[in-house]
Amino acid sequence: MRTRILLFLLGMGLLISCNNDDNADYQSTEINFTEIGKGALFGNGQEGISQSNLTISNTTEWQNLLTQLNSVHNTTDNFIETDINFNEFTVFAIFLEVKGQGWEIGTESVIENENNISVTTVENEGINLVMTQPFSIIKIQKTEKPIILE
Repeated sequence: MRTRILLFLLGMGLLISCNNDDNADYQSTEINFTEIGKGALFGNGQEGISQSNLTISNTTEWQNLLTQLNSVHNTTDNFIETDINFNEFTVFAIFLEVKGQGWEIGTESVIENENNISVTTVENEGINLVMTQPFSIIKIQKTEKPIILE
């Protein structure tokens, strides 16, 4: 009887340890990105952009965002580009909440995982007392995967 129990327990342990993990073969990779714009909005929230992470995949959404960004100041004048080919690229925009002391945010890395794209950012506190809303806007090769912020 002991032998049967022992064999049963060993068999169960073997089955559990041989769990097939299909995800084990996928290798996450860092992907290139271009930082289109980085800085802060100085309208103390008047632009109407709440703290958010936006995935933009078409020209209409992009033009609407540019209009909002420029509603108080000409924020996009400092962007490296505003004409995006959405057949080739996806844009990801990160907006923090309105903060005092001149905070800034930058994109550190973009990693493609099996089921999503992960964006890692770094936030730095500034030294002035101006109310600002930090943002970072990047473009990556076109993707249908959800983009998440780490």
